Amino acid sequence: MLLILVALTGKAQVNATTALEGSWTGKLNVGAMSLTIVFHLEQAKGFVKVTMDSPDQSVKGIPCTKDYLSDDSLAVKVDMIKAAFQARLRDGRLDGIFSQAGMSLPLTLERGEEKLLRPQTPIQPYPYLTEEVTFTNVTDGATLAGTLTYPVGYEKMKKRRVPVVLMISGSGQQDRDEQLFDHRPFLVIADYLARHGIASLRYDDRATGASTGGELKNATSEDFMRDASAGLDFLRSQKKFGRVGCLGHSEGGLIAFMLGAQRKTDFIVSLAGPCVKGDTLLALQSNRIMQLSGMPAIMTAAKVRQQQVLNPIPWMQWFVNYDPTENIRNTRCPVFALNGSNDCQVIAAQNLTAIQSLLPPSKNSLFKEYLSLNHLFQHSQTGLPTEYRAIEETISTEVLDDISQWINNYKSSNK
Repeated sequence: MLLILVALTGKAQVNATTALEGSWTGKLNVGAMSLTIVFHLEQAKGFVKVTMDSPDQSVKGIPCTKDYLSDDSLAVKVDMIKAAFQARLRDGRLDGIFSQAGMSLPLTLERGEEKLLRPQTPIQPYPYLTEEVTFTNVTDGATLAGTLTYPVGYEKMKKRRVPVVLMISGSGQQDRDEQLFDHRPFLVIADYLARHGIASLRYDDRATGASTGGELKNATSEDFMRDASAGLDFLRSQKKFGRVGCLGHSEGGLIAFMLGAQRKTDFIVSLAGPCVKGDTLLALQSNRIMQLSGMPAIMTAAKVRQQQVLNPIPWMQWFVNYDPTENIRNTRCPVFALNGSNDCQVIAAQNLTAIQSLLPPSKNSLFKEYLSLNHLFQHSQTGLPTEYRAIEETISTEVLDDISQWINNYKSSNK
């Protein structure tokens, strides 16, 4: 399996110019996977700089060292991933060999970059009001910046008791749109909810985008939970809405249950929020991805824990040891828990079973597995993360409709 790591440094050898300047894109077939590879040859203060992207793995700008460069040939090393690429121009294409980890694979590049279609991304002007806001997690010294989206016609309503959801992103530092692989799922969700009578607040994670402050290096989900809690407090302080709930994706769903146990939220929409212990979840995830990639599934929870001893990242150390059982059991508000059957990162069967068995019974709660949807709730073939970018759909319209209907039905049944 090709392993791409973000490179932070690199030095190119001097070449004043080349006819190969520009971007070159191709598909690298690695076992059961196909990865998009892009090489950029750009002028940089009198020499040609070469960098590499693996956009299907959301990695860009890896520096390359040139061994040879002319108007029709290229040979580079990608030192940070211990790879190399050699190619020659034939019929307008760069035909070459990509080498890494003892493998030599054919790779043909064509000039230019892929033009990706994202038909669900809303385009301004919007038929609803938005407002740029900030709120503060005083405990951690974090100021979070976000977009408050009002439903269509809100300004004309006499009783502005519409429901509002705080959107909580998945793991890693995300902007307010949870932008991944050129998709903007939180923007798409906010737009859909606004057109169906529901307000929302989405925000940049701490130390990301326009958000400032808050310790990040040693932060865990508990720290990010305090950021989300401050967002709920902010929404209630506005006195502009009715019920205040959480919509969390992946780690955001896990955080939503923390807030549910603290009675901080009126309802929860959990989009693939993990509900089994961290070491078990990572073992299940690894095995599913290896199986789909044609490799043996040999990961265990014990092996996951051993790996973390060798790589003690604070967030991961916390996650491996975190068991959400008690927080789910102590959540009393209604919950809509969703998973895709093709999800490789949070396995639907184990996850939904755990949530249903732990949550107190509620006539307003709903649990649903969606056929063929992946971790981003896109219709997919395998569910492998390398598919995310190639899929035009940002999020299933069935999921969007179910979320809006569930929130509105719960609102109506509790007037």
